[in-house]
Amino acid sequence: MAIYVTSDAHGHVRALDRALELAAPLSEDTVYVLGDMVDRGPDPVGVIGLVRGLSNARVLMGNHERMLLDVLCNTGEMEDITWALNGGGTTLAGLDELDRNAYRELMDWLAALPLFDVVEAGGRAYILVHAGIDAMEARGFLATAGVDCSGGQGAAAASHELLLDMLGRQNPETLLWTRWEFWGEPTGLVGADGSGPVVVAGHTPSIALPGYADRMDCTPEEASRLGRIVRVGACDDTAGVADRIDIDCSAAAGSGRGCVGIMRLDDGAVWCVPVEEGE
Repeated sequence: MAIYVTSDAHGHVRALDRALELAAPLSEDTVYVLGDMVDRGPDPVGVIGLVRGLSNARVLMGNHERMLLDVLCNTGEMEDITWALNGGGTTLAGLDELDRNAYRELMDWLAALPLFDVVEAGGRAYILVHAGIDAMEARGFLATAGVDCSGGQGAAAASHELLLDMLGRQNPETLLWTRWEFWGEPTGLVGADGSGPVVVAGHTPSIALPGYADRMDCTPEEASRLGRIVRVGACDDTAGVADRIDIDCSAAAGSGRGCVGIMRLDDGAVWCVPVEEGE
């Protein structure tokens, strides 16, 4: 069984559909969607429908789903104008076309989305979140649990359950919104021998990543030209292993630069589909 990850389709259902066709996950595989299905693009509700129609999908909440819930379900302090400025109008238009029962059922489904997960693929643990983690806080918690990441040891000794426990103690705002603090510093979770958990996140469009990330597997010019999946943090201290992977291929930018990307964690295979004009 293979593990696929994608994120930040932002209403571009046709590009997501084509990316899934190319990746062609099997029924026994699992497709993780790391949030931000909604807003900005032309058919956010269509993206949700496509994702929910996948028998093998597991979905995490993104900051845009959180904004939607804050505004429409009065669960937070987010204001209507803030959501509108972040592309909420296209989502609201799609929701207005649903009947009352479908609307309520969809809101309940969105509200129940988890913030994180941990998976094993290709002999490595992967931490899946929408935006990133507080790596210093993560290392501190692991140290209190007997997994000392200092001195290049990394967190390979952390069990699946311990990593989940660590994530459950992170600030939800960090998991949904962090950028520079996460992409700008090594996590310290991958050791000097290259072992240890890698964090996979979206939220930060790859075309904007050069303004945040410390080490990328491409030049800033390449990253900013067209949306792509970017590995971050590979260096001698991690035996050349990237400790972070950005899978936000900038679909929110629309046609010309935006793409929807999918990665298979088991072997690192990548599929990126450009957003076409009008979709």
